[in-house]
Parts: sequence; structure tokens; C-alpha cells
Amino acid sequence: MFDTVLVANRGEIAVRVIQTLRALGVRSVAVFSDADADARHVREADTAVRIGPAPATESYLRGERLIEAAARTGAQAIHPGYGFLAENAGFARACADAGLVFIGPPPEAIALMGDKIRAKETVGAAGVPVVPGSSGSGLTDDQLAAAAREIGMPVLFKPSAGGGGKGMRLTRLESALLEEIASARREARSSFGDDTLLVERWIDRPRHIEIQVLADAHGEVVHLGERECSLQRRHQKVIEEAPSILLDESTRAAMGAAAVEAARSCGYVGAGTVEFIVPGGDRGAYYFMEMNTRLQVEHPVTELITGIDLVEWQLRIAAGEPLPYGQDDITLTGHAVEARICAEDPSRGFLPSGGTVLALSEPRGAGIRTDSGLSEGTEVSSLYDPMLSKVIAYGPDRPTALRKLRAALAQTVTLGVPTNAGFLRRLLAHPAVVSGDLDTGLVEREAGGLVPEGVADEVYAAAAAIRLTRLSPVPDQGWTDPFSVPSGWRLGGTPAPLAFPLRVAGLEPVTQRPPTDFTVTDDTVTVTTDGVTHTFHHAGAWLGRDGDSWHIQDHDPVAALLSGAAHAGADTLAAPMPGTVTVVKVSVGDRVEAGQSLLVVEAMKMEHVISAPHAGTVTELDVTPGSTVAMDQLLAVVTPDEPGGEGEGTEAAHG
Repeated sequence: MFDTVLVANRGEIAVRVIQTLRALGVRSVAVFSDADADARHVREADTAVRIGPAPATESYLRGERLIEAAARTGAQAIHPGYGFLAENAGFARACADAGLVFIGPPPEAIALMGDKIRAKETVGAAGVPVVPGSSGSGLTDDQLAAAAREIGMPVLFKPSAGGGGKGMRLTRLESALLEEIASARREARSSFGDDTLLVERWIDRPRHIEIQVLADAHGEVVHLGERECSLQRRHQKVIEEAPSILLDESTRAAMGAAAVEAARSCGYVGAGTVEFIVPGGDRGAYYFMEMNTRLQVEHPVTELITGIDLVEWQLRIAAGEPLPYGQDDITLTGHAVEARICAEDPSRGFLPSGGTVLALSEPRGAGIRTDSGLSEGTEVSSLYDPMLSKVIAYGPDRPTALRKLRAALAQTVTLGVPTNAGFLRRLLAHPAVVSGDLDTGLVEREAGGLVPEGVADEVYAAAAAIRLTRLSPVPDQGWTDPFSVPSGWRLGGTPAPLAFPLRVAGLEPVTQRPPTDFTVTDDTVTVTTDGVTHTFHHAGAWLGRDGDSWHIQDHDPVAALLSGAAHAGADTLAAPMPGTVTVVKVSVGDRVEAGQSLLVVEAMKMEHVISAPHAGTVTELDVTPGSTVAMDQLLAVVTPDEPGGEGEGTEAAHG
């Protein structure tokens, strides 16, 4: 076993790897950018090395800096985690050239399976079923569009160089092919440094099933059962579980054997995942999609049902140890479900969020595990992936695991940064999820009904109770100045009802009176309204309950007017999330059509297209490519056409 291992990653996966290193008595080295100088993974490692400025392209993606840090700290091996350089064959080769062990598969296996086109050809030759699609790499936009038409709509464009849903585009209309291809290329280039795409037939209502494999350097390859990963948004998994309720023993054995063959076909060593798609309505059919040549985000559910620490065996295999068991020794016991907590705001269309973690409470206890990179004071920016933590529940059966996870998400508190915890709790209670009737489109179809409209009255009541408490004076030696009491008293008249103007971003301001029955402590507030008692966590201007949170600000109409908020309206385009403007397609004075794409804002590796709200002329444009923008920052103004003017219709134009 190694003496010292450098962890070439950040956030929850870096913390996770460091925990196993500590359990094995191995010294850990963390790396950090300027944005992560005080991050949890830095504090928990035995030593830490700065590798560059905040942008990942200048720090976590600079392989030479990681190798230099390993040399400086005496590390014999580098664990890449997932994301960043975890599936970069060039980095794996550079580690070997520097005399370091890359804790992952050989560079050749990474290169082969990292090229989805070659991967499909290789596993197909080994007898593994593959999804019909384009063959050959380096296709131009026109060639990709032609291949899509030949396959038949709808189709799915996928980056050949990476996974995780980044750069994937489901396209149903032939007229949108070229625009979707261009968008997929931009996101693929941003995420993986390679914009090569392939196109596959889209299988409606599919299930996403993946098989975990372990392969040592002595020829032994085993699978550790499957994970159900069908609950996704924008091709990103949000809930994973093991085992899948879909598979019977014979199908599990067949898919496991296919995964083992896929691993053997590329000379795989280490922990990896073979992903399959199962057509809706055909439980026995399955097609290879891709192989992830790294540890998966969802690896904890496999660990819980097998009792095998996958990070430990990554390390042991990399150190040359043989697997101590064969396929017949692997047993699956109980059920585990994982929820990914992400910095995103369901009330704003799940756009990436950010901010400072003001209050944090993460669930623990029997059958509950939380993998997290958070601590109070953590600054969540738009620079990195939005996933913050994972909450995992284990039970003897699926209903128990689901029930435990819902309860754990209700206990999750992350104030200061909007997250999807409350949304995931409601998703886990959806009848289709409870029954196991899943497919990859379920979340998108049902998302609208799982996001509450507006803000409940008791939330505003709790905010008003906190404001009143802050105004109330603290007695001095048992005496309180009566003129400092916020009673609404006024000279020569009856007391005025005390009320507070409050506002949640995106909603109309409200004026709220404090409830008559409430209790406020340093971190909780309890209010009784209409005979029902509600308890919230609070920090600063934030309130949280059952995984949901609200940023409730004091509303000052004069300040809003002076700040330009009153300028907001149907003509203005504001940043929907904190991020970076990557594309500007128009200039001041340009005439645009309703729905025309004007700008692209990117945050946390996700693109958001800003379109014209109506036909008109661009009269204001406040950003350029590369501009960093805050949430709700003004980007542009489109002044609508005058009635009867240009674009008003054929009859008006030719009348």
C-alpha cells in the first residue's frame, strides 16, 4: 500500500477519498484553487498544496501542477476522483512518466472507452448489444445532421469525449438539428476540451441501468450488481438506487456478464461502470451506452448493498493486490437509495444557484450516510459542478430505504444557497417512484407538480416574527425603555398594526404582520398560524424547512427604484443565474424576432440561452463575451416594434 496519495479533486469526492485514506493509514494530500483555500477537503487532508487561480482551467485541469504537487509532497500515487482529469488518458500517461501511480485504469483503456464511437465498436465486436447510431469520428455538422435524418427523429447528440449529461441534446425536430449540434459542441468543448459528437437513436421512455465492475491486474474481473439511474433531469442523474426493482436474477446475470465482457474488451483495471439503456416495455432488452472509466458519483449505493469499499479497492488494485473474491462470492443485501444535493433553484427552473453557506445541518444516523464537501462559510460559486453533497439511505428493503431517505432530506439544512433537497424529497414520494415505474423522462414530466407555487403564508409569518424579535429591546437590569418597544404606539392615536414589507426574488412583495404566537431562538423560529405550528431553521435572511429554503428580504420600494429594479419588465433580459456570458449574437440597433437566441450564459458547466421576449430592436446591451454576471443582472433590453411597424404581419406590411 502507498504511504502518501494526492487527491486531484475537490468537494465531496475529495473528502470521501481522504476518509478512506485515513482509515487505511495512508497520508493524504489535497490540492486547491484560490476559490477553495478554506474548503473542507483542504482542512481534512494531512497536507494541502495550492495549484492555481479559481478557474478550473488554471488549477484542477492543469495536470503538470498536480504532478508537481505530488512530487513536492512525496506522494507515490494520484487519485483523480471523478470529473476534471479522472478520464483523461494524457494525464494518466503523464503520471506514469513521472513515476506516479494513477489510481484508475490504464491510459489505453481510458482513451478507448473515452471515445464513445470507438467504445461502441469495441464492445459490439465483443458481443455486447449497442444502441443504433452514427459510426466514425470527426463528422461535420452537416454530416451529423444527415446521420440524424437517416436514423430518424428523435435523436440524441452526445459528446464522444465525456459523459455526465454534459453536452447531450435530445432533438425531435429536423429544423433544429444544426442549432442543437452547435450548442452541444460548445458545451462539450467547455466540459471536456473536445467537441466531437456522435448521434444515436433516441429510445422513448427508457430506463438507465448501470453495472459496477472491479478488475485487478491479474486477470480477475467481477461485477457488483446494478444501479437504477433512471431518475434524471437534463440527462443528469438526481436519484440512484441499488439494486434495480426492474431486473430479475437472469437479466441481472446477463447484464453483469455483458459488463464484464465490456471491461475485458478494453483491458480494464480498477473500478469502472458499464452503462446500459433498457427500452421501455421490454425488460429483457438492453443496449450498451458507454463505460465510465472512473469512480461514479453514485458508488455509495453499491458499497452499502455489497459491503465493499470501492475507494479502498481502487487503492489496493492500483497497489498491485489481487481481488480476494470471485463472482460467486458477491452478494447483494438490502436496498440503498442516493439523492444528489445540488446548488440549483427549483423555483427558477432549476437554474444553478450560489452563495455562502450560512447554516448547515446534514443528516446522520442508523442507515443514513452523507457524503459532503460543505461546511458553514463555504462559498458556492458558478465555477465548478453544482453538486454539493449526497444523502444516502440503506434499509432491508426498498420501501424502508425510500422512507428513510425522505426523512433524511427533510432534515437537510443548507441555508444561504438554494438547493434541490425539498424537490427530491417530494420526488421520492411520487407514486411512480414509490411503485418503481421509472423511466428517464419521468422527472421532466412531473417536475412542475413537485415545485410549490409561491411562498406559504407561514413562511412570511416566520420572517415577520424574526424581524419583530430583532427590533425588540433587551432589558437592561430588568428595565425596558417603553419607547423602544415595537408596539405600534403613536402619540394621540390608537396603536398602528405593526407589519413588515417582505420580498422573495421573482415574486411580488407582501406586507406581513407578525403572528401572535411565536418563538425565536438563535437558529430556529416556531410560529403558530390557523392553529398549526410550524418550525423553521433560520440564518440571516434565510428560512428553511423540510429541505426547502427561502431568501426573504426586507422590501424598500424607494431603494428598489434607485437600484434600477423598477426598470425590469417585459422588455428587459436579466441573468437567470450567476455565471459567464460565453456568446453574444447581437449588437445594439439589431432587429430581432420573438424567441431569437441573443446570448448564452454558462454556469456550473450548464448553458442557458437568452432569447428575445418579443420582436423588436436591441436598444441596450450591457455585456460582452467573457463578462461575469450576477443573478438578475441586466443583460439587454429589447424594445418592441411600434404597432403597425416592421414585423407586424403580412396584411399590415402589404395592405
